[in-house]
Amino acid sequence: MEAPPTPPVTLGRLLADHELGLRHLAGPAEGEVHGVHASEMADPSPYLLGGELLLTAGAGLAGADREGGGTDAGEYVSRLVRAGTAALGFGVTPVHETVPRSLVEACARHGLPLVEVPPGTPFTAVGRSVWRLMARARTAELRRVTEAQQSLAAAAARPDPVPAVLRRLAAALGGWAGLLPTDPAQPPGAAAPEPGPAPAAPAGPSGPTGPSGPTALPGPASADPGVHAGPLPGPEVLAALAALARRVAPGSAATATAAHGELHLAAHALGDGRALALATPSRAPGDHTVASVAAVLLTLLTRRPAGAQAAALTRLLLGAAPGEAVGPGPWYAVRARGSGDPQALAAALGTVLLDPREDGVRLLTDRDPAPQPGWRLGVSAAAAPDALPGADAQAGRALERAEAARTPMARHADPGFAGLVGEAEARAHAEALLGPLSPVLRDTLRGWLAHHGSWDRAAAALGIHRNTVRQRVARAAGLLGTDLDDPDTRMELWFALRRSAAPPQAPPG
Repeated sequence: MEAPPTPPVTLGRLLADHELGLRHLAGPAEGEVHGVHASEMADPSPYLLGGELLLTAGAGLAGADREGGGTDAGEYVSRLVRAGTAALGFGVTPVHETVPRSLVEACARHGLPLVEVPPGTPFTAVGRSVWRLMARARTAELRRVTEAQQSLAAAAARPDPVPAVLRRLAAALGGWAGLLPTDPAQPPGAAAPEPGPAPAAPAGPSGPTGPSGPTALPGPASADPGVHAGPLPGPEVLAALAALARRVAPGSAATATAAHGELHLAAHALGDGRALALATPSRAPGDHTVASVAAVLLTLLTRRPAGAQAAALTRLLLGAAPGEAVGPGPWYAVRARGSGDPQALAAALGTVLLDPREDGVRLLTDRDPAPQPGWRLGVSAAAAPDALPGADAQAGRALERAEAARTPMARHADPGFAGLVGEAEARAHAEALLGPLSPVLRDTLRGWLAHHGSWDRAAAALGIHRNTVRQRVARAAGLLGTDLDDPDTRMELWFALRRSAAPPQAPPG
């Protein structure tokens, strides 16, 4: 079950609310509540997402008698546990004067927290308390994320920005943060070049760090941490992080997560063969946002092309030609739509040249793009710098084809005039234009046009008499209401027949 984006409320905080007067009866006294749902159904599990505090007065528990001899309570609780219910709140009166003993025993047996809701506490009051506590937690989370973002931005402005960002990130998440290569053959020391000279950073309790590149520590080459901060994990954890970093190699996912014992592991693609690796003892709300901000900053700080692209923009503004400003390429224009972070997408595609818009994202990259999880991409053909406007149009049409076909990525591949119209749009136009024609008439017209209007050659190719060809072509012209002697008409019909979805049928002899 995927937890909602709103921070959960612990059951202990609800039990501590004296105005509600909830009383813990069975099961663990702690747990995370992600929502509230009230139901008197005998089996509400099909309508639960998981993580709810389910409130009931017990109307659906016909077998849960006061003497505890019923068996329905055990089945009821078992279904709730399978549905991922966080806790069960039982309201006494008007159906039951006390919580049925069989329900208490079933909750204790299955480990489902059970609380008694007193008669004076409406279910709506419990729900409002949960939403109020969730709103407070959300506010606290936003404040924490904002403070972490400001701290990371300040660290990025230091003379040793990469180690400083990692130190702030490790402190914010309460764990370890470092840079690892996404290519197992690449030495860790090559995984974190930083532009410009910087003074050496002192070694801390987490081990030595170097601002101009990672300092390799003893251990397997595939698990050597480079620039890092925080308590250094053991070799097994580093090896697991190295494997996770390979999952965000170019052409793969932008982020990847895993668990190792009680540690939460994560890797974020930075581009140029690097990944931000994290090992934290817990996963608090907002951690992913903080890590994503750090990944964007580290992408900009560790990629030498970032400075080159800033210089390229300066040259363009001062009148240089595109080829002189950004290099010969080849370049690829990318159009993207999705629900992910545009900065993370740019990092996964190895570029910082992006233009996020309301209707999607435009990017330029000198790497051959690959599909990215959570995004639908349209990719242009490889282009020189002076052809980038046309490449952007190609990427837009490719994105339309990708969305029409529901594929993760589509490339511009069809040259010439046919490539100016998307496949779905072309087929729709062809069917509308050729709608009056039967498959036999379409096949005859296609053969006649393919032989430049020659009756004899068309008849020989189709295996029919030349007079039959004449009759069918005349019939087609009449149904279409067009003049087949007009070259523009012939050209439009030829393109339509090539895009027609109707399969050719062999005409009768």
